[in-house]
Amino acid sequence: MAITVHPSIHVHPGPWLKRQVVEPFGINVKDLASHFGVSRQNLSNVLNGHTGLTADMAIRFEKAFGLKADTLIRMQSAYDLAQARSHESRIQVAPLAKVA
Repeated sequence: MAITVHPSIHVHPGPWLKRQVVEPFGINVKDLASHFGVSRQNLSNVLNGHTGLTADMAIRFEKAFGLKADTLIRMQSAYDLAQARSHESRIQVAPLAKVA
């Protein structure tokens, strides 16, 4: 029997990074964006969960804060899959018949 995990258990890495890393460090988004070499709007969108965390941005967090980019990308992937699973019943795809 498969275990179903509720999508709310999967956390978008952006707001998690904001609460657990950026805010405790005491740096504001504008200064962190400048340090990262990205736009303030781009970083703000990630930290507020409006856009996904890219591999490039995960590496920036890894270099700045010592977090593993791999872990952050797994968090994003789990979040994305949970979001898709929440509406998978609307995805209508029939199984393919095996070609002999």
